[in-house]
Amino acid sequence: MKLAPQQHSVAAELQALILETESMEYFLEAFAARAAELFSTDADILVGVTLLRNKQGATVASSSDAARVLDEVQYGYGDGPCLRAARTGKTVLIQDVSTDPRWPEYADVIRDRGFHSILGVPLVLGNDGGAGLNLYAPEAEYFTEERIAAAEAFAGEASSALQLAVEIARHKNTAEHLRAAMEARTTIDLAVGIVMAQNKCSQDAAFEILRRASSNRNVKLRDLAERVVGSITSESVETHFVN
Repeated sequence: MKLAPQQHSVAAELQALILETESMEYFLEAFAARAAELFSTDADILVGVTLLRNKQGATVASSSDAARVLDEVQYGYGDGPCLRAARTGKTVLIQDVSTDPRWPEYADVIRDRGFHSILGVPLVLGNDGGAGLNLYAPEAEYFTEERIAAAEAFAGEASSALQLAVEIARHKNTAEHLRAAMEARTTIDLAVGIVMAQNKCSQDAAFEILRRASSNRNVKLRDLAERVVGSITSESVETHFVN
């Protein structure tokens, strides 16, 4: 099983995925599917991507519903190969769930679901917490030294793309929050102008009228402002941004 030629393009391929997908969630799902495709040359390998949140695991992407279920079994026991890999930054291997002494109850459940070897490989996200790639194989001793090295190389290439995706998502969220705040400000400013005209008062006095009404009615200031503007015009309020 030689994956080197394919892995050579992994980083470029994942970076292209970042640009093509609409959100972090879509990117991670595509990432998991690509990993499963890459490692399923000799068997049907299931892949899950685990992210640690408050030291607890959560599957943020999977190659299939079955992979997600297998990950959730691991979270139910609070430990396992992928969780251990994400927490320690070291690859964790179960060659045969029937003979490995670690996590016996978890291993029994995985075996009953038709999988016999598991590989947990850490994904490096910098300061954004631990993450891991979980690979499930239906055969015992499936993960040879060559396959383990290939999985670690893939994870290493993928980590830089994942860090980039996280950074882009963070900036996108910041921009969206800023845009929402500016749109809310526009609506409130219009409402203040309407109150000024209706009450022949100053801007500060008009804003105070809106603030008190918002508090007394237990309504958000923006929602109240939208009602005030809506009482004057049926057209939606638009905020114009200049690049």
